[in-house]
Amino acid sequence: MTTASRASGTSVRAQTQAAFAAGGQGLARLVVLVVSAVPGFVLPVMAAVISGVITARLLQQSGPGLLLALLVAAAVGAVVAAANVHRTANRTRGQLARWFGARLPASYEPQPGLELDGRGHWWTGYSYHRSRTVAKYAQLAHWGLRDRTTRAELAWLAVTPFLTLALAGPVLGLLGLGTAYALSGPVPPSEGFGPLSGQMVSALLGVAFGAAMIVAGILVAPFAVRAYAEVARRVLDQDGRATHAQLTRRVAELTETRADAAGNQAAELRRIERDLHDGAQARLVAIGMTLGTIEHLLDTDQAAARELLAEARQSSARALQELRDLVRGIHPPVLAERGLGDAVRALALDCALPTEVVVSLPDRPPAPVEAAVYFSICELLANAAKHSEAEQVWVDILYRAGFLRVTVTDDGVGVADPSRGTGLRGIEKRLGTFDGVLAIDSTSGGPTTITLELPCELSSPRTSTSFAKA
Repeated sequence: MTTASRASGTSVRAQTQAAFAAGGQGLARLVVLVVSAVPGFVLPVMAAVISGVITARLLQQSGPGLLLALLVAAAVGAVVAAANVHRTANRTRGQLARWFGARLPASYEPQPGLELDGRGHWWTGYSYHRSRTVAKYAQLAHWGLRDRTTRAELAWLAVTPFLTLALAGPVLGLLGLGTAYALSGPVPPSEGFGPLSGQMVSALLGVAFGAAMIVAGILVAPFAVRAYAEVARRVLDQDGRATHAQLTRRVAELTETRADAAGNQAAELRRIERDLHDGAQARLVAIGMTLGTIEHLLDTDQAAARELLAEARQSSARALQELRDLVRGIHPPVLAERGLGDAVRALALDCALPTEVVVSLPDRPPAPVEAAVYFSICELLANAAKHSEAEQVWVDILYRAGFLRVTVTDDGVGVADPSRGTGLRGIEKRLGTFDGVLAIDSTSGGPTTITLELPCELSSPRTSTSFAKA
């Protein structure tokens, strides 16, 4: 035998050994996957069946009782499945990290804490509840459904049993059938074997067929495990899935808010121009004409000149007041000098409805955010006075976890709807410039709660918590 032949034989033997080693490793991993999939599927099913049977027995298997038993079974199964969501996903992440070095970090969104407002209601981040327990579970459910990673884990929990069955079933089927074929005895003689119909030959053929199935199952196992890992990566890897559709939607949102900001700025300039032209400018022109008349009357009719001087003085005072009102509409001096809290208190003093203001701000937000929130509150208080038929209004201003949140609540008739007027839509556009949101909770008969939330950073860590009524 030549050196080349020996080297070739050694290479083939090494490749065969490597293939069987990889197959054995893949088979072991596949068994681990099957065992791991059992709790996420079998436990919820068992819990649902047992609870449903017990409920049906207790209710005597009547028509409504069976329906209630099905509902109880579904609820119990869902609770048990939900308890395994994170555990199943984290087990899969650990398996992929150990076997393939694939790191799939679980990047959950921060879960906001519950907050107790000045009226004893618990704020979950999107709604109010009187009971802390109800608020806690409502917040947990809402957070879980909004969090991308948790939604991916729910999808993975639903997919895992079927994926495991589809990938492990054929492999384990080959191994089981091959083992049964090899141990079941000789292959019955057949004309298809030709002259090889003896008892020994048929027995060897049975062992050979069984061994071929076992070898096929072992060699296919690594591919099944890799397919499992690829599906798991696609489902669980949410950090790397900033899809083209998401980016396109974000660009569209930014384009729309930029256009709204430019349109609002142009409309504001036109309003200022109109107010100056129709108000202060007209009064100043009239004052100039009055002064010209006084100049001609000084030598002929001083009494009439004095009357015109008094009229000019009153006109100048009115023009000054109109200019002050105009400046207040552009950027109120109290907002620039004292900040959002004091500006809203001053606004509440002039409101037609009794208004209670609670402010908890570590320090001042950026000036553009302050202005947007201030004028949004102006619009909401005006709407409450005009349309709500309320007797009391509450304004809460809080800063938590990088968000400025304002809640305006009234005890009026409710049914606030952005589609019924331009005021709430204008607030949405104003907040959209800063990536802010407007949430409305208003039912027939009231109360109405409108929440504004904007991401922002404050200027310094001073603490200023205050409470006032107006």
